[in-house]
Amino acid sequence: MNKKLPRFKSREEEAKFWETHSSSDYLEGLEDVTHLFTVAPELVHKIQQGAKKKLISLRLASWEIDRAKAIAKRRHMPYQVLLRSWIDEGLSREARSA
Repeated sequence: MNKKLPRFKSREEEAKFWETHSSSDYLEGLEDVTHLFTVAPELVHKIQQGAKKKLISLRLASWEIDRAKAIAKRRHMPYQVLLRSWIDEGLSREARSA
């Protein structure tokens, strides 16, 4: 079943939406693209890495999840995306200091 594609107020809002939704659910609302474009190699690498997500079990205290949800709500994003970005920032920071 195809869902109706929502209207986005900004590119940021659309980007956040696609981080948590599959385009296969919205095929009827998409248009065929007839032009080609070039993507920078570093962006290609990030896209490929983003597609290779694995599900893990991570036990957090209820208060940690509640705080993450509150912060994510203020930022208008899913709390899972927020937590994933914090993990990525921490890993990047550690890699730079190593």
